[in-house]
Amino acid sequence: MRADATAAPDGADPADHGHRDRSVPAIEARELRKSFGDLEVLRGLDFEVAAGEVVCVVGPSGSGKSTLLRCINRLEEPTGGRVLIEGEDITDPDADVDLLRSRIGMVFQSFNLFPHLSVLRNLTIAQRRVRGRSKSEADEVARRNLERVGLADKVDAYPAHLSGGQQQRAAIARALSMDPDMMLFDEPTSALDPELVGEVLAVMKDLANEGMTMMVVTHEMGFANDVADRVVFMDEGMVVEQGPPSQVLGSPQHERTRRFLKLVH
Repeated sequence: MRADATAAPDGADPADHGHRDRSVPAIEARELRKSFGDLEVLRGLDFEVAAGEVVCVVGPSGSGKSTLLRCINRLEEPTGGRVLIEGEDITDPDADVDLLRSRIGMVFQSFNLFPHLSVLRNLTIAQRRVRGRSKSEADEVARRNLERVGLADKVDAYPAHLSGGQQQRAAIARALSMDPDMMLFDEPTSALDPELVGEVLAVMKDLANEGMTMMVVTHEMGFANDVADRVVFMDEGMVVEQGPPSQVLGSPQHERTRRFLKLVH
């Protein structure tokens, strides 16, 4: 079991993630809809993630999992409904989207590192441009986060010289360097060779134990079972079933969930 979700990691400022009202959901979607032409991908979906909670979203390809993630930080524009980030409506036409999005770290399937920049520069460029940090402050934050993900010796390396697992860990460190209140992971291990998956999942487990609010779209059922507070099974743009991992993965109530789990186990 993971540690108390409100606890701060050793040596960290508890205010880093506890400065907001943790009684308000970190993420709240209400009647969320998304269509691509005639294809309705999200069908009036209601979804919530509590502050400090780890939620793993599972389901077949095409069920809307990644679209849900991308609508949460408005990388995709919802067709209807609302998304609230810590109680503030990011879908409001008057919302400061950049400010709300700055609270959200996102890690994609592909690593999206700048190939022409060193690992250190990959981690500092957004800090300096978006957070307005000095070079020395950004470097310090970047080095601290690279150490967290086991890449302290790779500050001067370029992405092409890293394994896939190392590149994804660098991408996680880059997201953490922006001091997000929550992290979204979109199948972060799906592009990795099987032997590299474990090193990325280990970093994510550490984050969960530190109390980071996390929403993880994943096919890694073992990770979901070990780390999630709640597993959400999606199909055809709707939440079919959700609950503790022991229930959803161990004793699913819906036939559609049971069929999916038979295919992935």
